[in-house]
Amino acid sequence: MKKSMRKLVVATVVAVLAISTLVGCGKKSAKEFVVGFDAEFPPYGYMDDNGEYVGFDLDLAEEVCKRLGYTLVKKPIDWDAKDGLIDSGEIDCIWNGFTINGRENAYTWTVPYVNNSQVYVVAANSGIQSQADLAGKIIGVQKASAALDAIQSEEYADTYASFAKVKEYDSYVIAFEDLAGDGIDALAIDIGVAQSQIAKRDASEYVILEDYLSAEQYGVGFKLGNTELRDQVQKTLMEMYDDGTVVKIAEKYGIDTDAICLGDYK
Repeated sequence: MKKSMRKLVVATVVAVLAISTLVGCGKKSAKEFVVGFDAEFPPYGYMDDNGEYVGFDLDLAEEVCKRLGYTLVKKPIDWDAKDGLIDSGEIDCIWNGFTINGRENAYTWTVPYVNNSQVYVVAANSGIQSQADLAGKIIGVQKASAALDAIQSEEYADTYASFAKVKEYDSYVIAFEDLAGDGIDALAIDIGVAQSQIAKRDASEYVILEDYLSAEQYGVGFKLGNTELRDQVQKTLMEMYDDGTVVKIAEKYGIDTDAICLGDYK
C-alpha cells in the first residue's frame, strides 16, 4: 500500500473514532423522568427562597429516580395545560397533589398515596361560619382544579348557583393573595395547600370551614396505558413507604402523616 494511501486510511479511522467518542459523550447517562407540576402549589411543589423547585411530591419523585437510576427533570406547567402535555409525551407524569377522584379513567394511576380534602378558607372576621353563609359571596378557585370540579358538581349545584361570582385563578398563591386583600370572600382549595398558606401568614386571620367541600385522594397520573412506567414508580414508592422514607419526607414539609395512605394498599 502506498504511503499516501496508508495516511488516508489512518486519517479516516481517527475521524470515525472521534465522531464515535463525541456521540458517546452526548448520550444520557440515565433515562430522564419528566415530572409535570404546578410550581405554586406548596407544600407539594413550589420554588423556595433559593430559587429551587422543592416540595413533598418533588422529593418523592427525586428519591424514586435515585432508586431507579433515572434523571429527574422537574417541569413546571400551566395546570390547565396538563392534559395536552402528557398526551404529547412532553411530560411522563403529573405528580403534584393530583386528585384521582373524577379522573379515574383519564389517566393510568398509581395507588393513592395521600388522603386529601377540599375545603373553604375565609377571613376570620368575615362572619362566614358554614357553606350556607356563602350565598351571595364571591368564591375563588384555581382553574382546572379538583376544587373547581367539586363546586361545579351536581351535589353542590344549588350552592354553586347561590354564589355571586366564581373567580378562577392560575395559581392558589395568587388566589390567596386576593383573599387576603378582600378581592374574594372565600377560597375553595386543597386543605394541605390552605394550611401551608395560612402558616406563612397570621393564622388568626383565617378560618377553614368545618364542613368540608369533599374528600379525595392523590395519585401519580401517567398517560393512559403507560402501565410499565407506572408499575416501576408505584413499586418503588411502596418500598419507600415500607422503609419510612415517605413519612420522613412528609414530616419535612409539615404534611399530616396520618393522611399518608400507602399502607392501605399493601
